[in-house]
Amino acid sequence: CPCPLPSADTSLSRLVRRLLSARRSLDLCIFSFSCPQLARAVQLLHRRGVRVRLVTDAQYMGLHGSQIGRLRHAGIQVRHDQHSGYMHHKFAIVDQRMLITGSLNWTTQAIQSNRENVLIVEDAEYVKPFLDEFERIWEEYNPSSYKFF
Repeated sequence: CPCPLPSADTSLSRLVRRLLSARRSLDLCIFSFSCPQLARAVQLLHRRGVRVRLVTDAQYMGLHGSQIGRLRHAGIQVRHDQHSGYMHHKFAIVDQRMLITGSLNWTTQAIQSNRENVLIVEDAEYVKPFLDEFERIWEEYNPSSYKFF
């Protein structure tokens, strides 16, 4: 890959490798996303023809350093909440078979400095409820149903 993705064996590089294993789809439900390395991996998947869909929190998508605008500009489908509470999920589903979840916000701060956890599961019994939740939120946050005052 010509882009600077992490190459040493770190927690970040292991996460990137799991993401880059996607062949058909990557569904992301991420509260805060400012890590450039993870954004580059997502963009690379999109350029490879992997269907990427991202749900995020409206308040955090516009913060300084957020990668959401860059991902949208690359043609990745992004939807966000319209509620006063946070869309606080932090999970990814690779090819509808691998779940990546935990406390980790996809931010440089979280990756470099915080104590975080990430769980990767490939058991359909655990993946399916997250798939169902993603689809429910994806439809709920459909821009055609937004209400403007």
